[in-house]
Amino acid sequence: MSFKTNEYQQITLNDSFINLSPRTQKIIMNSWCKDFADIVFPAINEERFAVLYSNNNASRPNTPINFIIGSLMLKENNGLTDDELVESICCDVRYQYALHTTHLAEQPVSDRTFSRFRERLYNYEMETGTNLLEEEMLHLADIYARYMNLHSNVKRMDSLMIASRCKRMSRLEIIYQTTANAVCLIHRLGHDELINSGLRHYLDADDHNQMIYYCKTEDVSPRLEKVLREAQAVKDLMSDELWYSFSEHQLLLRVLREQGTVDEEGNLHACDKKEIRSSSLQNPSDPDATYRSKAGKSHKGYIGNVVETVGEAGDSLITRVSFEENIHSDSAFCKEYLENRPDNAEPEIMITDGAYGSQENQRLAERKNTELITTALTGKPVDKFYAEFQFSEDGTKMLICPMGYVPLKTTYYPKTGMCRALFPKDCCEDCPHKNDCKSKPQKKNYAVHASASMVSRARYSEKLSTAKYIELTRLCNAIEGIPSVLRRKYHIDEIPVFGKLRSRQFILFKIGAYNFGKLFRHNRRLRVESAQNLVMA
Repeated sequence: MSFKTNEYQQITLNDSFINLSPRTQKIIMNSWCKDFADIVFPAINEERFAVLYSNNNASRPNTPINFIIGSLMLKENNGLTDDELVESICCDVRYQYALHTTHLAEQPVSDRTFSRFRERLYNYEMETGTNLLEEEMLHLADIYARYMNLHSNVKRMDSLMIASRCKRMSRLEIIYQTTANAVCLIHRLGHDELINSGLRHYLDADDHNQMIYYCKTEDVSPRLEKVLREAQAVKDLMSDELWYSFSEHQLLLRVLREQGTVDEEGNLHACDKKEIRSSSLQNPSDPDATYRSKAGKSHKGYIGNVVETVGEAGDSLITRVSFEENIHSDSAFCKEYLENRPDNAEPEIMITDGAYGSQENQRLAERKNTELITTALTGKPVDKFYAEFQFSEDGTKMLICPMGYVPLKTTYYPKTGMCRALFPKDCCEDCPHKNDCKSKPQKKNYAVHASASMVSRARYSEKLSTAKYIELTRLCNAIEGIPSVLRRKYHIDEIPVFGKLRSRQFILFKIGAYNFGKLFRHNRRLRVESAQNLVMA
């Protein structure tokens, strides 16, 4: 299939929009499809996706890229399935107007158009590591920002857990299902002679229920050991290079590494559940999903991180998005964002919650011309009195206390990062702040424990208490609404595919639809204000 841009969009005498009644035309012009047709559709960069198609002009041309991208954005904007989207494009003139296809007698869409395009995006990213869809969604966000006059340097960042649609499995079921998949692969490829009588029960359709659901509590451990030994036996059967490229074999090896341990005699046993990492396999159908406990709740799946640009008039857009396994920390997201910023970038203010803040991120933000403001610091609170302590640049020596006294001796403890400073008794006994610094009397002197990080936290807390930063930290609360909207309207926890790369495609289209909703509401507000001004005039 060859690549061809969508240049022919000429209105004909039989155009379906022209033949509508004036009342219907007015309804369409006042709806979401007008802004989509005028702003979004022309802004889609088709050339970006030319690499997905052949250079042979003699082959059949592709379905227009801007038509596909626009359709998938409208699908998420209106909460449709692929089949419902095809029906809407063929039967609803609003979709045709938005996608510039009212002049066509037949809409250029089939029941496989969108799934084939997503498959091309997936294969290209697997081969090159380049996410074309993310580039396009961020490009469109920049276009929206110009229409909305979002020239603000204030941004805010937040993350949200995104659930995987895969079934929640116990350890026993994970090992059993992975082993069963490998045995079925051997059977499917016609190597039944490798499957001995002890493993043939995996080919029985009723065996899963017998092994998992009819298992008493006291039988779990023995069955776990039995299934693990059978998994090892299947692994030994698949020792030839023939099996190495199959995902069933790779997942079998992964399960044996994560769930089993070998004793001194070389026997395989199930490891203690406390030794199983959160990155272990949660379900063979979604091998990228991980486990995480956050705020007292358990999550299985992924995590999304969004950066929102905030305008002076209250408008905002998601201008950056990241998608990783849910064991990825907020601090790591912040660090990656800062590392990707150019050294000579325009100054900006980044507002986050306390989970994004760290000493390393603060130092990196300073180098990247970014003022990182965290609204709630994690960890133990530090008294503002510690802000007056002075330490050496490497933080290993206390130089002076808030009252101006120099310690007699300083001992640094690398494991904790703390310094133990000794001061003369005559300095501390009558000091009005000896309770603030929690000095402890010794035989000949007083001991004070503090660290450079405590000083930094105290100074930062002091900075946040000013009127300017109180006003900035209030802006962070608004971003908490994004996870709620993405869950309620865009059903971000109900992605109908498995795997990190495939799931991210749906997430990006949902973010694109979210941004279009922001643009539409901005333009609608301007139209209302303009109409009111005309009435008043």
